[in-house]
Amino acid sequence: MRVVVDYNLCDGNGLCAAVAPDLFEVDEDDQLHVLDERPGAALWDLAEDAAQACPKMAISIEEQR
Repeated sequence: MRVVVDYNLCDGNGLCAAVAPDLFEVDEDDQLHVLDERPGAALWDLAEDAAQACPKMAISIEEQR
């Protein structure tokens, strides 16, 4: 799995960071940072929850083959 953010859509509201703080961080300038683009299986559910929580639909999950 790979976490992908469309920064053109992201408004830095931080809902993803609230849901999955091990994967996302919003800095003092409201810029989103992905802390782990390829999280281990233990964080997959959180990554999916964070993507669903994004009101701008800026986060997507890509399956790795």
